[in-house]
Amino acid sequence: MHTLIIGGGIGGLTAAALLAKTRHDVTVVEASTEWGGCAGKFQRRDTLFPVGATLGMGFEQGGLHDRVLRLLGKQVPVRLLDDVMTLHFPGQTMTYFRDRRKHLDSICGHFPDAADRIRSFYDELWKTAAVIRTLMKPLPALPPKTTREWAYLAAFLRPPHMKLAPFARLTLFDRLQAHGLEQETAFIQLLDGQLIDSMQTTSCDVSYLMAATALDIYHEGAYYVDGGLYRAAETLAESIRENGGTLKKNRRIVSIKKDRCWVAKDHRGNEYRAEHIVFNGAIQLLPSLIEGLSGRHRKMADVPTWVTHTLYFTLDDAHIPASFPLFQQISAHSMSEGGHLFMSISAKDDRLRAAAGKRTMTVSTHSAPEHWQSKEQYDAYKTELTEKMLSLIETVYPDFRQAILAMETGAPKAWERYTLRPNGFVGGFPQTAHHALFGSLSHRSGLPNLWLCGDSIFPGGGTIGATASGIHCARSIAPGLFSL
Repeated sequence: MHTLIIGGGIGGLTAAALLAKTRHDVTVVEASTEWGGCAGKFQRRDTLFPVGATLGMGFEQGGLHDRVLRLLGKQVPVRLLDDVMTLHFPGQTMTYFRDRRKHLDSICGHFPDAADRIRSFYDELWKTAAVIRTLMKPLPALPPKTTREWAYLAAFLRPPHMKLAPFARLTLFDRLQAHGLEQETAFIQLLDGQLIDSMQTTSCDVSYLMAATALDIYHEGAYYVDGGLYRAAETLAESIRENGGTLKKNRRIVSIKKDRCWVAKDHRGNEYRAEHIVFNGAIQLLPSLIEGLSGRHRKMADVPTWVTHTLYFTLDDAHIPASFPLFQQISAHSMSEGGHLFMSISAKDDRLRAAAGKRTMTVSTHSAPEHWQSKEQYDAYKTELTEKMLSLIETVYPDFRQAILAMETGAPKAWERYTLRPNGFVGGFPQTAHHALFGSLSHRSGLPNLWLCGDSIFPGGGTIGATASGIHCARSIAPGLFSL
């Protein structure tokens, strides 16, 4: 049984590595020269930059990446962070601590008038997240589409899980109101800064159950990965190769058709025949490749998501403060259009990213696609947003520009070119109460033996979400052949 994996991002590589481990015949084709997709890398002379994702999660014992790597007999060197990141929001700066109680005490110290209500809110949120985590080990697929998937879900449901039902259609803001926190705008903005990065939306719309998981997950373990998260992708690729799989870069698939089996053709005219295809890419790309996609998958393929504008810096370490955190968020009054930044800088001793005396830094912000339409608008907005981002960094580090040795920009067209994401759409769909969980897109495409993974598919964005969707694809192709 041959399986073709289209797209060498984390989700596709996970599916391929698990199938190859069970001696399935697997071929992975990737359009670019790098593995990892939005968790990949690029190099400029003696400096290396993570493309997008930088903060690692799921590497703790029992975490999703840890479980996959253990099954494959692989490791990725990581550094556990006790101080996860520094959060800058109007008028205040605080540290996001891995220790839950220390973190909560810190928050309450910043909002003393609301401390009792905040403690009550977090007590509920952490209990909710703990119940959700018990379902992450069996990892049922949502929404269930087959009798087998419904039975698998039912087999692991216990009485505590029934307590989640009343929250299923609620937003985080609904629960903030229940705890009397709806007027605590500064506290809500603090939460929104974390949610926009992981959930692609903010407290007013985000699914409460997904938000509870997102706001709790850093406490389970957040990690710095020397070099970047591309090392996880390259480790998966190494495992595929060792277990007999075939890996091909610079192969952009231009059509997928069903004959007696699936037939995919790349831009060089090569054909790939397979019983199964796993498509690891933005759902918006699929209608241009294949006919017959229908239902909700076809409808969501026409839905735009966020784009991102990213700045990549080579910095002179002599101008970087000794206390400069590895990961930071800066939030102004808006959560988009440059009002919210996520910053990650290479560790001082990370020689994979930069030579001694230099550091690399990635800074990204969300943007709406309508700002990048015509060439004139695109060029003007790229300049405007770049300056806005630099100015926002300077509100926290006034001498930042003195440290810049080189800067490159990653506007939406760059993401479209290098990751094949139409219009530069990244991050997947916002995890709203309507779209998340049972409202998510299944890894089952609706077409026989065509499977989907990546940040558009349940459970959503981030490397953990992509990994989970890859696991679901592999389980569906080879049920019962491996256990995580």
